[in-house]
Amino acid sequence: MKNKLKKIFITGGAGFIGSHVSESFFKNFPKSKIIILDKLTYAGNKSFISSILKSKRVEFIRADIINTNRYSKYLDQCDLAINIAAESHVDNSFISPLNFTKTNALGAHAFFLECIKKKVKKILHISSDEVYGEKIIGTCYESQLVNPTNPYSASKAAAEILINSYKYTYKKEIIIVRANNIYGIRQFPEKLISTSIVSLINNKPIPIHGDGKNIRYYLSAEDFANALILLVKKKDKGTYNIGSTYFEKNVNIAKYICKIFKKNPKKFIKFTDDRLYNDKRYSVSSKKIRKLGWSPKRNLISDLPMIIEWYKKNYKIFKKI
Repeated sequence: MKNKLKKIFITGGAGFIGSHVSESFFKNFPKSKIIILDKLTYAGNKSFISSILKSKRVEFIRADIINTNRYSKYLDQCDLAINIAAESHVDNSFISPLNFTKTNALGAHAFFLECIKKKVKKILHISSDEVYGEKIIGTCYESQLVNPTNPYSASKAAAEILINSYKYTYKKEIIIVRANNIYGIRQFPEKLISTSIVSLINNKPIPIHGDGKNIRYYLSAEDFANALILLVKKKDKGTYNIGSTYFEKNVNIAKYICKIFKKNPKKFIKFTDDRLYNDKRYSVSSKKIRKLGWSPKRNLISDLPMIIEWYKKNYKIFKKI
């Protein structure tokens, strides 16, 4: 696979996670043609991938994943298709659940069908650890049944079920990955870390849902992208959890960020009404992928100063704050 990836197609490749994945595949497969599709919603920006768009090996298409006629021809002779395009903010899924179904389930389904039609050799689908649902004690393994608890995770689980059916029907090589909370630069300020940083930059309090005691595990975008590279180079298939062992309560993350900004958390953390359902804890086991040689190299607390500096310089590029 290493020397045979002549053409790679990436949906959502100009978003937060997608831009890191696009850069990583560009670097690790120097002879491959990279096609990047992105709708460029509020969370995506071509500037995130400006360094690789300069290359003749990279082509960008602005389109909605559900409109296959806009990109179908680019899937011709494609060796690998990576689906990252998604509505991802859980809070918004309670407000506009049908939008999440449209993109994450119907859009993904349309993309999978087009990949089958165009005989794409391998499909890599990015899912979420949230498909397992709340896990108060213990950890989730790939063999566990999904149990989504919000419209976002339900839409991601639906996409998984659809693509898994094609694994049997069309004997396709398919990889599904379920990752922890991914952090890094370029994330739209709606998730905890990015919202906390941008709030303090603007000298505003950090909003925290409920009591802030919900626990999340954190994985860097760089480590996540490296995991995908490994899975592709290993010519693997199946479902993989990708996670770190670092976890923290939401309120403590906000306190760490306050400390870096030298702000008093008692004044700059504001507890708000909780969302309709807020899982207390997610946890996945990544033993399966670790057996292939992957492990996270970065650490959130060490990375926070770098991430904060990026936002200080770049947060105004987002369309709404």
